[in-house]
Amino acid sequence: RQYLDTLKGQYSHILIDCQPSLGMLTVNALAAANRIIIPVQAEYLPAKGLEQLLSTVNKVKRQINPKLQIDGILLTMVDNRTNFAKEIAALLRDTYGSKIKIFGTEIPHSVRAKEISAEGKSIFAHDPGGKVAEGYRNLTKEVLKLEKQREKNRAGLGR
Repeated sequence: RQYLDTLKGQYSHILIDCQPSLGMLTVNALAAANRIIIPVQAEYLPAKGLEQLLSTVNKVKRQINPKLQIDGILLTMVDNRTNFAKEIAALLRDTYGSKIKIFGTEIPHSVRAKEISAEGKSIFAHDPGGKVAEGYRNLTKEVLKLEKQREKNRAGLGR
């Protein structure tokens, strides 16, 4: 957090991408973050693990970083061809949607997206016209809209 504080003047946003685990790196990222987006695969075990992650986020907020806010939950690797993925997405929306924003954008499942791990490229370099890149473009628009609303609310409170 101290190091990131030295960089804040140079960037409007700093993104920290964490492994899907609750280790020290994730806790440190939560300690340094202002806001988080929680990606969750539209599958049973990741959806089940969301409860533990939310518990950790709440502990970090109480004990280390009271400024920490959840911007929302992002459904990833969604295969809308299967009823199971649709059921998991609906379950997450029903369970958490009243307390936490669930982004309208869903990142679809794609073999092309899996290939980028081996290549070390971004999805925009590997498959810029693909459905996953389009999903992330839509997420960016959704997040920027949230940010504009936040700024508008802050300006209204300052009056």
